[in-house]
Amino acid sequence: MTEQLVSPGRQSSAGGPVRIPVERTWWQRHGRTTTVWALRLLLVSVLLAGWQMTAGSLFDITFTSKPSAIAGRLGEWSADGTLWTHSLVTIQEIVYGFLLGAVAGAVVGFVLASLHLAYRVIDPFMMALYSIPKVALAPLFIVWFGIGMHMKVLLAAATVFFLVFLNTAAGVREVDRGLVDAVRLMGGSRKDIALKVVLPSSMTGVLTGLKVAIPYALIGAVIGELVASNQGLGYLINDAAAQFDTAGVFATLVVLSVIAAVLNVLVGLIGRRVNRWKPVEAQG
Repeated sequence: MTEQLVSPGRQSSAGGPVRIPVERTWWQRHGRTTTVWALRLLLVSVLLAGWQMTAGSLFDITFTSKPSAIAGRLGEWSADGTLWTHSLVTIQEIVYGFLLGAVAGAVVGFVLASLHLAYRVIDPFMMALYSIPKVALAPLFIVWFGIGMHMKVLLAAATVFFLVFLNTAAGVREVDRGLVDAVRLMGGSRKDIALKVVLPSSMTGVLTGLKVAIPYALIGAVIGELVASNQGLGYLINDAAAQFDTAGVFATLVVLSVIAAVLNVLVGLIGRRVNRWKPVEAQG
């Protein structure tokens, strides 16, 4: 059983839209999602089968490997613990870097964008720093912080910070001025405006920044590992490439893709919960 939103003319006692339970079959509720996932699986299966069949004939497996070899390498690394040891290191770097950069970017973006003069002064400097390729920062971070986990975490955080900052600031600056004026007319203070109008309205920008920043947190951590590290998935890629182990390189890329997908799902779940305050039509 699901709920259906009725016309705006009918409202509940709380002033919101009325939801009326509607009997729907399982296919009516989940048919479209099931179809999408089935087509995705079919597409992946066709691509993998084509890759497997053409490897060695159309393509040199020295450079492209093949799905069965990649699966075999994943199984081998899983059995001896190599995959779990290096994955745990990289996951820690990604999560810590993402959290640090996201919190700092959201707070600084919210505060600066709320202070119009300060934002106009600092904005060009932020854009200049954002334009610096983060891979160019890796040698400097090595000098400052060494080659331990701190360097990778801070490199990932620096990458995430600017994306979250820019999207948060954009969300704050695009808040409906009519809502702000309405709260002022009702006697609301600056604190009321910031917490009850600007903060909820800017959450769309914050969440966009978080979703966009996920792969960049991963990129920042892996770049640090590629430049200087003796553990982590970036190190595993370097080690496999040095041995011309193409299957190992692809196996590591598969693991990185899975990590990014899981983080993206988690941010999506957080976004759904945070956006519950919005009208039903705006949540889609």
